[in-house]
Amino acid sequence: MPAIFAHRGANKSSCANKNLPENTMAAFAAAIEVGADGIELDVQLTRDGRIVVCHDETVDRVSDGHGLVIDHTFEELARLNFAATFSDQEPARIPLLDDVLALLAPTELSLNIELKNSVIRYDQLEERVVDAVNAHQMADRTVLSSFNHRSLVHLAQIAPGIRRGVLYSNDLADPWDYASRIGVQAVHPSGLLLRGRDDVGRFHAAGLSVRVWTLDEPDQIREAAALGVDAVITNDPAGARAALS
Repeated sequence: MPAIFAHRGANKSSCANKNLPENTMAAFAAAIEVGADGIELDVQLTRDGRIVVCHDETVDRVSDGHGLVIDHTFEELARLNFAATFSDQEPARIPLLDDVLALLAPTELSLNIELKNSVIRYDQLEERVVDAVNAHQMADRTVLSSFNHRSLVHLAQIAPGIRRGVLYSNDLADPWDYASRIGVQAVHPSGLLLRGRDDVGRFHAAGLSVRVWTLDEPDQIREAAALGVDAVITNDPAGARAALS
């Protein structure tokens, strides 16, 4: 059975019929509560160099603020409500990566940190993330991923002991060869790229783990499991577990 990773936390729940604001401490705590095997989240840097958890380069969609993450200090971001679009939720502060690492350290959950450095090439993001992971002694339970594949090569140079996964959403020719060549240990493809193909076996033959995103429908989850993927990244970890039971 594949591992279940909560995409931006357990932000959806078909079982409890309750949604939570993504990439918030409430969503991460819910992922632990429903028995997810791991958490997936996104990191960026503030103007004053703090590592915050946010998917978009701007805060407009998920908060009551406006503008780029990089244009705000952490203190400024901390005054915003990242549950503003949820009328039934308590206000939520943007988490620091340190907050989530501290939450997960006493558990057995794994962590997939996606570095959001494809649009904005944050200076020193890789080094800062590696330092945070090591400070919380989470290196053996963490995988670092990015759509910026040069960033993954850089991570291999500065932190060879932390696993890396190549994110991609477009068809690559012989992606198992490409992933091996850039020195990652896993591939994180969009679910659509695996359907009707025997790619998972080829990845495994190359020594690569396969974590597929982002699957929420039970039939999609069962199909991915039948293909032999190592992990399913989903917004609804409780529903995914139910689909596989």
